[in-house]
Amino acid sequence: MDEAGEKLRWGVRRRLEFIDFRLFWASRFNRIDMVETFGISAQQASADIAQYEKIAPMNLAYDRAEKAYKRTGDFKPAFIGETVERYLLQIVAIQNGWLRQEDTWFDSLPTVEVVTLGRPPTDPAILLRILDAVRNRLEISIAYSSLTGSEQQSRTIAPHALAHSSGRWYARSWSREHNDFRDYNLSRISAVGNQRVSPVDPAWDFEWIHKINLVIVPNPGLSPERQVAVAAEHAMSGGRLIRPCRLSLSFYLMSEYNLDVELGVLNPEKQQVVLQNRDEVMQARAAARQMAIEALARAQASGSVN
Repeated sequence: MDEAGEKLRWGVRRRLEFIDFRLFWASRFNRIDMVETFGISAQQASADIAQYEKIAPMNLAYDRAEKAYKRTGDFKPAFIGETVERYLLQIVAIQNGWLRQEDTWFDSLPTVEVVTLGRPPTDPAILLRILDAVRNRLEISIAYSSLTGSEQQSRTIAPHALAHSSGRWYARSWSREHNDFRDYNLSRISAVGNQRVSPVDPAWDFEWIHKINLVIVPNPGLSPERQVAVAAEHAMSGGRLIRPCRLSLSFYLMSEYNLDVELGVLNPEKQQVVLQNRDEVMQARAAARQMAIEALARAQASGSVN
């Protein structure tokens, strides 16, 4: 895309992105598609098409027989190239029932099968209360189904951030019952009750605040050819991937990819990548957790937390 494309007004850019999108996914579009999608006049649609042709003249050609603009063999995305993943995720969202197809630009979907165990949708009423607690630094009571007990239990937490990993959303929170910082799965919160101003400073959550670089490499037990394939899949540079990560969230990433398992315990095909600095990460996480425990203990001793 040339410099002119960078200076477009938001509304115009969205319509040109739509042209790019339809050419990419459907290989064609016509003027009426733009009129119906954006509620604009046919004259405005023609002006937008002309603008697109000015920016990417080699991307489309008009087929008079079909009365449609069609993608050429020289097509290269002018607007959606850097956001293709966004549209792939929209397909996943449609398949999972999180998004309606009519709320996207897809006129038809490619054949797609999304393999997932599925989870119930997040309760908007609960999410709203969590967001308010984060924004206003509140302490709230929740009904929570913990993995450590079979019965639903009451908890008092002070959320200060949200986190996402492997399809799950968590509220990063101080726990009054444990006097430490923990993650609470939003899907396991069934109710939110009383609230009050939180006595805890989120700056004491050192596991959340501090980050570390995870140094990830292909499992050396794989054949050289497979190591190359793994490196390409994870966009490694020089045979390794440097992934900055909050210490508190490193647990989830390590669990997802078996990075918490020592080399040689699992078959290399089951552990295709390994954490080169595993000991460093574990030590940093333990040190940050201890710092948080000590900060909370000092606050409790001074009467700041009661």
